[in-house]
Amino acid sequence: MRRSTLISVSILVSIASLTAGVAISAQDKHAVQVPGGVAFSEFRGYEDWPVIAISENGGLIAVIMGNPAMIDAYKQGVPGNGKPFPDGAKMAKIHWNPKKQEAYPGQPTVPGTQHDVDFMVKVSKRFADSGGWGWGAFEYDAASDTFRPADTTDSPPQEHDAKCGFSCHTIVKNRDYVFTEYGKR
Repeated sequence: MRRSTLISVSILVSIASLTAGVAISAQDKHAVQVPGGVAFSEFRGYEDWPVIAISENGGLIAVIMGNPAMIDAYKQGVPGNGKPFPDGAKMAKIHWNPKKQEAYPGQPTVPGTQHDVDFMVKVSKRFADSGGWGWGAFEYDAASDTFRPADTTDSPPQEHDAKCGFSCHTIVKNRDYVFTEYGKR
């Protein structure tokens, strides 16, 4: 009886250790932050935000989504009406590598593995030196199911701050630094 108890305890300890190891190795994506910039946690729930538009750029498929403040501003005509987006407006842009669904009618191109996710948040005082917007780009590694802040080795290269998107977005300063048009529904 003592031997069976030891075996049972050993099995339970092994299972507990394995479970703990899996839990420790899983990344909490909300803990990732651009050094000196925005954090993934500032965009908690972005996966459920409404779609603003979809795009294909640089061989990647993207969906651009917005939080309620962003969507409300678009519905009121921003930025075409000359008004800026309000503080608290947020956007998320998820990129995927495309894949063909060979067996489906028309062989559509659909999202494959995730490539990265980019964020924008309007907080005028916090990001006064970048048009009121803060940016964050996070590269995804499918093999480890983890995110990391984009850096200067990525394409496009990203600096380690909340202004990583500012230089690209200055060409749409007259649109409050936002490229994306709200798709007609």
